[in-house]
Amino acid sequence: MSEIRALNGVLEAAVYVDDLDSARRFYGDLLGLEEIMAVEGRHVFFRCGTTIVLCFIAEATRRPTQSETLPVPPHGAEGPGHICFSADGATLDGWIQRLEDGGVEIEADFNWPNGARSVYVRDPAGNSVEFAEPRLWESAA
Repeated sequence: MSEIRALNGVLEAAVYVDDLDSARRFYGDLLGLEEIMAVEGRHVFFRCGTTIVLCFIAEATRRPTQSETLPVPPHGAEGPGHICFSADGATLDGWIQRLEDGGVEIEADFNWPNGARSVYVRDPAGNSVEFAEPRLWESAA
């Protein structure tokens, strides 16, 4: 029997979107994430450091796969989700400027009780997108 070890991070995070071209413009063009894979009408995936951001059309992912070699179970969510990007505190003002220049409204910008700063916006599908200093969760350990 193999030994179970502690998990060491999140490999991928998913958001559900309405339009892949809008997701490309927001996550790829505006945020600068590298597009690594896409299936038109279903999904587009981006690399963000060591994590992959999966942008799915929920309706398409709720249909069972026809692939015997990749039997991914159906999934999909309704309503706005949430994703948080780790951003160094010194760069948050630059991100705010880039987002505003891209026509994205800042929904919230504040400091948590531990002093970490978070900035919230919405992607084109209405998902809550946060940019936060990594120390946000340091005191929660």
